[in-house]
Amino acid sequence: MMNSTYHIAVMQQQAVSYLLTHQNGIYVDATLGAGGHTMEMLHSLGENAKVYGIDQDDEAIREASDNIGDDARFKAVKGNFGFLETILPQNIIGKVDGILLDLGVSSHQIDEASRGFSFQQDGPLDMRMGKMRQLTAEQVVNSYPYEKLRNILYQYGEELKSGLIAKTIIENRPLSTTGDLKRCVENVVKGKFQVKSLARVFQAIRIEVNQELEVLKRVLEQSVHVLKEGGRIVVISYHSLEDRLVKNYLRAGNFEGEIKKDFYGNNIRPFEPLSNKVITATEEEIRANSRSRSARMRVAEKIKEEHAH
Repeated sequence: MMNSTYHIAVMQQQAVSYLLTHQNGIYVDATLGAGGHTMEMLHSLGENAKVYGIDQDDEAIREASDNIGDDARFKAVKGNFGFLETILPQNIIGKVDGILLDLGVSSHQIDEASRGFSFQQDGPLDMRMGKMRQLTAEQVVNSYPYEKLRNILYQYGEELKSGLIAKTIIENRPLSTTGDLKRCVENVVKGKFQVKSLARVFQAIRIEVNQELEVLKRVLEQSVHVLKEGGRIVVISYHSLEDRLVKNYLRAGNFEGEIKKDFYGNNIRPFEPLSNKVITATEEEIRANSRSRSARMRVAEKIKEEHAH
């Protein structure tokens, strides 16, 4: 049974039904978390399949390994998925049938006050998804100059009052807890939009601490080398910044979304999207798991060489 400290994996069945093409294939769950997606994969795969589960968080790997139990088809890999090509066994590079990325922060990390991800409970300003990172949220809010702080809140949080919030943070330095940061936002944004602004500010700082957009770009580029021809990638994202990068890369092979063509007018790109529209959670799932409400899933297949140009 899943440990109650973790929520259900988002779009579990939809993701896995798109991902699995070979009963005994090699699959990578690049965001292992509590192992929900991996368990769903193992449930549907044959006895000679292999699933590698990647996570940079020791607690997640422990939790997932407990949940999955003793299964010879599963191997946990500790590391950051931005280094996909390096941390996976070299003999499977170019032979993987499917890669899954669920970009949400695990609810375990949010629920753990000491990790500093949540504005709903007081904790140290940390926000690192893995302890290998040097930069913490405390360093961001206390040392970044006004313009850099404002730009992060505006670009990564899409927060319209980014300037005022950055100014308030600087006036109240030093900040040491999530409560300190929360009060700075509450001093600027009142009324019904307050919770949305808190979520945006915390999201923006978390993205900066973990360099999430850079890491996402790296893993998308590396997935092309890791997958075999006809292999699939399934990506679940939770905010428009990530979704835009994923959409552009899967459609055009670059992050600007510019379709490039060869001499004969054929698209030059590594992937073929399998769905023109973004895939969202069912009403039923949203009722059962509110985290799935903002989830956006995109699926693509690596183009076979003769069709790549």
